[in-house]
Amino acid sequence: MGQGHSDAGDEVILKNIQELYRKFANECPSGNMHLHEFKKIFRPNGNPTEEENAYMETVFKSFDTNKDGQLEFMEYVAALHLVFRGKLEDKLKWSFKIYDIDGNGSLDRGEVKQIVMIIYKLKRNKDPNKSIDDICDRIFDLVDKNKDSRITLEEFIEGAEKDPWVMDQLRLDIGPTL
Repeated sequence: MGQGHSDAGDEVILKNIQELYRKFANECPSGNMHLHEFKKIFRPNGNPTEEENAYMETVFKSFDTNKDGQLEFMEYVAALHLVFRGKLEDKLKWSFKIYDIDGNGSLDRGEVKQIVMIIYKLKRNKDPNKSIDDICDRIFDLVDKNKDSRITLEEFIEGAEKDPWVMDQLRLDIGPTL
């Protein structure tokens, strides 16, 4: 029972999950990952700034699907899958969800500006000639197809996929530091 055909790929995945669970249990002895543990694993290098802390809290909340303030193992696995193996479209949908602070299904300038400001401060390759407002204006010029001052998920994905600069400005990326 439950011992049907299994190929080597299934065994590798099972082995990886078991190792991942062992590491998760070691890092999170309570059985759940809290924000401070998440930051320890996924934080940008060095002492985090206020912006980096806000960014990490937003990312953590996006992975906390049941909104209980902690990540269970399966939420953690889903997060890692998205970060390491997720398709570009899935990563863009996730980024959009984080940007859409009020959850209304579209982005206004305030929402875009808030996240761009955080990302801009995190990136090392800042352009001193571009202000946050300049970046937001350019994003809206390139992405807001119907010029209604709102970016839908479809416009967001299409704009990011068509323009490498827009992609660089809009896509959220995280990775473990350990």
